[in-house]
Amino acid sequence: MTDSTNPTPAPSPPPSAPPTVHVVTDSSCDLPADLADGLDISIVPLTIRFGDDEFVDREELSTAEFWTRCVNSDTLPETAAPAPGQFEQVYRSAAANGATSVIVISLSSALSATMQSAQLAARTVINDPAVDLDVRVIDSRTLTMGLGTIVLACARAARDGASVNEVEALAHDLVGRTRVFAALDTLDNLRKGGRIGNAKALLATALSIKPIIDVTGGVVEQAGKQRTRSKALAHLVDKVRSHHGNIENLAVLHADCSDVDLFVEMLGYDTDDIVVGEIGPVIGTHGGRGTIGVAFQITDA
Repeated sequence: MTDSTNPTPAPSPPPSAPPTVHVVTDSSCDLPADLADGLDISIVPLTIRFGDDEFVDREELSTAEFWTRCVNSDTLPETAAPAPGQFEQVYRSAAANGATSVIVISLSSALSATMQSAQLAARTVINDPAVDLDVRVIDSRTLTMGLGTIVLACARAARDGASVNEVEALAHDLVGRTRVFAALDTLDNLRKGGRIGNAKALLATALSIKPIIDVTGGVVEQAGKQRTRSKALAHLVDKVRSHHGNIENLAVLHADCSDVDLFVEMLGYDTDDIVVGEIGPVIGTHGGRGTIGVAFQITDA
């Protein structure tokens, strides 16, 4: 006989899953694949064109294949931003896999239309009543491992349970504190791209001139020049040391450089604390083989 005064309580509904944030970037980030995969970072590829031959970065063209083609080409390859549909596909996949929010951190909008594509795709998905997804697009105002370090920090925060507002705030904070310095080893790409004449390029090459570049505020600026590669490396080390004690997320970027391990040691940091990323086709098209540099955030900005 059932006791009507003490009915069996209804089972409690299962707890709802916590909001999840998925981080998306583009292939200019130059992040090592194992790090990106380990943090479930989606990387939307740009396209590389050599004349009539078109390749999807990271998928159809490896970095080694890219450099081989560059050596055998008299003209620079061209890069093209991803189509909005490529971003849209990633957003929808994230939602299907349980994400409630997406943070997109893109290559500097001053250098590429990649961010515009990400924004167009975001509007399409946000306006689709069949998809419940919050998408926020952030301009990194940087490139290569400058972008990569921001993406890594945000993906780790998302993995550790940060809200979409917290991840977005972190991204904006890191953008304002990111610095990228690099030394070019060859002027061939600048010559092929028409940014420096043949005579000037030959003279600079004969004198072993190594231009130094600085990425600040989303654009690439010339920041001096050094005679010889060893002096260029020492100059980059001095840039890092000038912020000693006020650096986080230190990374090294390089374009097929045989001396990258030596450079990492020169920096004087625990090598386990430095992420090393190889410059891929998107940035390598403009910097050229042998480019080497550092990216980091300063803590006293």
